[in-house]
Amino acid sequence: MPALNCCAYRLSGAALRRQVARLCGSNRGKPARIPIDKLQEYPMSAANLSHLPVSDPDLGRRAPAAGPSLSRDTLALSGGLLIDPATKAIAPNISMSVNNVLIPGEGAFSADGVDDLTALPFLYARWTNPTVRQLEQRLAALEGADDAVATSTGVAAIGATFFTFLKNGDHLIISDVCYAGANELARRILPDYGIEVTPVNMSRPQEVAAAFRPNTKLVHCESPCNPILRLTDLAAIAKLARQHGALMSVDSTLATPVATQPLSLGADLAIHSLTKFINGHGDALGGVVCGRKDLVEKIRSRAGVYLGASMPAMNAWLILRGIDTLFPRLRTISDTAMQVATFLQQHPTVTAVTYPGLASHPQHDLAKRQMEVFGGIVAFQVKEPGRMARQLADRLRVAHYAFSLGHQRSIVVLLDTEEMMRTTYQLAGDQLEDYRRFAGDGVFRLSVGLEAPGDLIGDLDQALSD
Repeated sequence: MPALNCCAYRLSGAALRRQVARLCGSNRGKPARIPIDKLQEYPMSAANLSHLPVSDPDLGRRAPAAGPSLSRDTLALSGGLLIDPATKAIAPNISMSVNNVLIPGEGAFSADGVDDLTALPFLYARWTNPTVRQLEQRLAALEGADDAVATSTGVAAIGATFFTFLKNGDHLIISDVCYAGANELARRILPDYGIEVTPVNMSRPQEVAAAFRPNTKLVHCESPCNPILRLTDLAAIAKLARQHGALMSVDSTLATPVATQPLSLGADLAIHSLTKFINGHGDALGGVVCGRKDLVEKIRSRAGVYLGASMPAMNAWLILRGIDTLFPRLRTISDTAMQVATFLQQHPTVTAVTYPGLASHPQHDLAKRQMEVFGGIVAFQVKEPGRMARQLADRLRVAHYAFSLGHQRSIVVLLDTEEMMRTTYQLAGDQLEDYRRFAGDGVFRLSVGLEAPGDLIGDLDQALSD
């Protein structure tokens, strides 16, 4: 008896059910049951996807992986897309299986000595996973990278990068103001492993140049930086890193590939917290590092195999769904953010507004050169930030008072300067003064969502007013 093969026979759903019923002797109206001893005779899948690399063309039509003629808007939909060879489904599958069937002699029991884990068949989800692999290829296409490795969180992506390229006796230059998880990891954890760390104001290339040492191996910056939206001239810092034989990684979470492509400006690695704007729905954690193939594969072994920071397939599927709308979302959010920033500049309660798209931003010219859109984060100050934080939390009806950013709903939170200095940044002297120029006694970080601009502005107006 031939095996049932949905692709080979191209049976309709009804015809397939009738054939199963005939083979299994089921009565009309009762569910067909395949006897245990006949299961191997009637495989219901058309192919063993454990041996189908994600980059292979599908069996229905060739999906554009990263065609140079395609715009990034299109790559956000089609980059790395694999049409299911059995069902021809267009939406990506969720491969939840931890392990995959393999042929003896294929694959490897240990990742030790394996230069490229993605060249192996899918073996174990901590190494590679079909759904996660589609996400990696799409993000690589958007960043113009050779490859990408997805991780469980954004800080896992940063940590894997640090622990891959830094060892005892090495030196890291890091932005003195950046994502709290990266900053605290660098300042508190890396020195325990004998790694020297120098925080520098990355908006001043001359200070970065002065920070290099013979043992400097990595420069890590963030642009725009969270939470004060100070920018880094990525091309200038990349040039310095190359001159000193160091790698450069850029946390581009607030920019996203819609606004900035760090690799095109000379960076070696582009890092994102996928939890934020790229996913855009506030329902999945994730991170990614994009870059040259040799660098990415070194990180892949550390992140997934040895640090266990692999991304779950469900999260990858959710983030793939988010990427489908990334470009129109970010453009809409950026347009709304510009309207909100302009409104806040004129509000009597607000004393200062920082947004890269405003002419008043001290690095507005750099923003115009380096960013295609100005992003969805607006920072603003008021006279009594503590009191206003309580007032916003009580009055807001459209926006939400909460941590995190980059979701479909607008979110605002106060980042108190005294608390930030006591805990995360611990700046002093000129670095503290530079921070206060952007943040004062405390800065409200507003992550703009997809609400109608008028509704969001009206909500902020009533919540801010005395």
